[in-house]
Amino acid sequence: MERLDTNFITIKKCVMERSFGLLFFLRKTRIIGSREDDIFVRITVNGNYCEISTKRKCDRSRWNGSSGRVIGKTADAKQLNSYLDTFQQKIYEAKRQLLETNQEVTSEAIKSLVIGVDGKKKHTLMNVFRLHNEQMKELIGKQYAPATYVRFETTIRHTKNFLFWRYQVLDIDIRKIDYELISQFEFWFKSVRNCDHNTTMKYLGNFRKIVNHCLKHGWLQRDPFLGFKMGKKEVHRTALTEYDLIVIAEREFSIERLNIVKDIFLFSCYSGLAYIDVKNLKRNDIIIGVDGEEWIINRRQKTKTAFRIPLLPVAKQILKKYCNYSYPISNDCILPTLSNQKMNAYLKEIADLCGISRK
Repeated sequence: MERLDTNFITIKKCVMERSFGLLFFLRKTRIIGSREDDIFVRITVNGNYCEISTKRKCDRSRWNGSSGRVIGKTADAKQLNSYLDTFQQKIYEAKRQLLETNQEVTSEAIKSLVIGVDGKKKHTLMNVFRLHNEQMKELIGKQYAPATYVRFETTIRHTKNFLFWRYQVLDIDIRKIDYELISQFEFWFKSVRNCDHNTTMKYLGNFRKIVNHCLKHGWLQRDPFLGFKMGKKEVHRTALTEYDLIVIAEREFSIERLNIVKDIFLFSCYSGLAYIDVKNLKRNDIIIGVDGEEWIINRRQKTKTAFRIPLLPVAKQILKKYCNYSYPISNDCILPTLSNQKMNAYLKEIADLCGISRK
């Protein structure tokens, strides 16, 4: 038997002279270099035991072997300890059910009730969501863009926080997802996260993909989104005027990052390329056309539509400016494009400095 890093607490009951105990412990992960180990629970009845994975991990330096819980009062520690408390309660509840129905209390019988009725595996929301994201990560560059994966990773974090806020749990049985949960999720986005309507619908759209996955596999019998309105509100955007563009182009900033963002924005304006297409632009995407001039040839990442764009003089000057730039550009990309979030934040700063009020 492997050596455990925690004390084994045995709870004796005067029921058929059986002894019962449970213990949460860490089992070393198979991932090389990881500081996080898997959390297991060992159920022992009358000397016979079985083990169940809690589907959670913990940094071994934060684990309290005596209590079988995470050390600390941080939000993530409280959430994980709360989850383990709930998991422990499920074990006690399974034991109680066996006693009340006059069934033999064994570690395997308790395990069967905990992981699913009659040994059938339960499907939980977070487990399905995590598996979806893991598979999506493996398909980056083949079927999904990196930004899509990041968006779903953000959505799963929001889902976890919502479940704890609304139900004080870290996971939930797939079968408990209903219209009420969807409505409360929308409320949470708009109230707690302070998201606008369209942003809320984007996150719920990601969440709906997971729900549809469960429906197709028969884990959900009814679509919880049935009757839920997913429509987005129309957003009216005002284009920059030629004068605004000239003001931005002629303005020199004392902060280098603002000049970089300005140049990349101007390149987008004079090429018609979206942020992600500029970010992915490589040297071999620029060719000499039949007219003897330089052209950009590639496919739009979002729509996969092929495009041919003439490299206009202003855009050409910007590329020339950065041809020997020391900024750490990876994957042979031409321009030192920052993250979309930073680009947007710095563009707002540029607009303020240039006296432009519109987005």
